[in-house]
Amino acid sequence: MPRRARLDVPGALHHIMVRGINKSAIFIDDEDKSRFLEKLGETVILGNCTVYAWVLMDNHVHILFKSGKDGISTIMRRLLTWYAVYFNRRHRRTGHLFENRYKSILCDEENYLLALVRYIHLNPVRAKVLQTVGELEKYRWSGHRAILGKTAYPWMDSGTVVLRFGRVKGKAIREYRRFVREGMGEAHDPLLTGGGLIRSKGGWSQVLSMRTKGEREESDERILGSGDFVQTILKEAKADQLRQLKLRQKGRGIADIIQEECRRNMVSAEELRKGGRRSKVSEARAVIAYRAKEELGFSGAEIARHLGVNTSSINRAIIRREENME
Repeated sequence: MPRRARLDVPGALHHIMVRGINKSAIFIDDEDKSRFLEKLGETVILGNCTVYAWVLMDNHVHILFKSGKDGISTIMRRLLTWYAVYFNRRHRRTGHLFENRYKSILCDEENYLLALVRYIHLNPVRAKVLQTVGELEKYRWSGHRAILGKTAYPWMDSGTVVLRFGRVKGKAIREYRRFVREGMGEAHDPLLTGGGLIRSKGGWSQVLSMRTKGEREESDERILGSGDFVQTILKEAKADQLRQLKLRQKGRGIADIIQEECRRNMVSAEELRKGGRRSKVSEARAVIAYRAKEELGFSGAEIARHLGVNTSSINRAIIRREENME
């Protein structure tokens, strides 16, 4: 069964999970983690995003953020493409660094923000990297310390989380601490790890109750929220997908965009597919990749096959085009 398209609704809360290929390490040392954080900060500021929680583990990353006008695809492509190139150069390796697709769950902010913040920040304790919740207050590689006021990141919004616990800052932080500690009393969190209807309805007990009553509700494994929330998000996402589908149904494809840009830049399709690097060829390739993604909804891998280059080259070309437009 083909994978379902990732939901990319600007202004929505997303729980992002990135893993190393074959569960391999994506951070060898603290320098790698520092560089990743620097790029994360730069990228979310550029994309006008809001980060609420994050954690870096040796072989995976969790980020909880509200996307800006560009959505998550642009943000994650910039971040992961840059980091993969950096990591491979620094450690003299080749090949893919990450699993083919990062995981993204679009979440109901009002009902699940705090549960997600806790789930993400408890990762090092659950994974036995740290022995106690108290040790999190000294752990550099998560957003927990920022919420406690022990450090600050210009790209992280810790204030929104603190305000959920009260308007008196000291008391609110104490309540947040207690909330996080209580999270370790749960063996697992079905709200955040279940799929489809389990996730959308808040765990198996709610799903079984619905089945007993013969009730039905909209669900989607890509979304954490109620049935109404799921329906709202799917309608918003579908509008953009329908626009792209209509263009494809009219027979418009990547070949049309290639022809238009080759004519505009006075280059040949053969030059594009040979990976030519003269400025006009590179510019044409970047515009083709960007338009194929935005106008027709093609993935980087699909565009790469049409242009005869690898997916990483396409991702870099799209990033270059986006930066030139800003």
